Amino acid sequence: MSLHEDACLVLKAYDDPDGEQEELRRLYLDHLDAHPDGVWKACEAGHLTASALVVDPERGRVLLTLHRKLGMWLQMGGHCEPGDRSLAAAALREATEESGIPGLTLLAGGPVRLDRHPIPAPCHWHLDVQYAALAPSGAVAEISDESLDLRWYAYDEVAAVADQSVVRLTEATLARL
Repeated sequence: MSLHEDACLVLKAYDDPDGEQEELRRLYLDHLDAHPDGVWKACEAGHLTASALVVDPERGRVLLTLHRKLGMWLQMGGHCEPGDRSLAAAALREATEESGIPGLTLLAGGPVRLDRHPIPAPCHWHLDVQYAALAPSGAVAEISDESLDLRWYAYDEVAAVADQSVVRLTEATLARL
C-alpha cells in the first residue's frame, strides 16, 4: 500500500467525536483526490504532514519543541519521507527523531486531530495529521538539530507557551487518554 493510499484510508476512518473537523477532513480527502503527490513536500498546492504530541501520563505533562525555523513551541512532526509506510509511522518517526526518546508508542485510535495552516511559498499549506505518542516510564528527552529547545510542560501550562493548535491537540489528547 502506498503512503497516499494509507492517508486516504486514515482520513476516511478518522474519528471526530463532535463532528467539528468534518469539513477539514473532507478538504484533506479532496486534496488527495486532486493531487497524487499530496503527501509529499514537493506538492506546491499543499501537502500532508504527520505530527505527534509526546505525552507522559504518569507525570501529567507533554513534551514540546521550540521549532528552529518558526521559533514556536510545537508538537513533534514534519514531512513524510519515502521510507514511511503510513502516516502513523511518519508521525512516530518524527516524534522519536525530534524527542530523542526511544520506545514511544502511538495512542490507540488513530489521529487525534487535523490542523491546516499556511506556510511560505512556494508551497501554501500544511495539512497536518496529528497523533499522540505515549512516552515510556522514565523517558529522557534529547534535543535534535531541528529544535532550539525541548521542554516538558504540565498539561495546564501548555496554553501559556503554545498557540491554539497545540492547545486543541493537548485537549483532544487528554480527552482520549
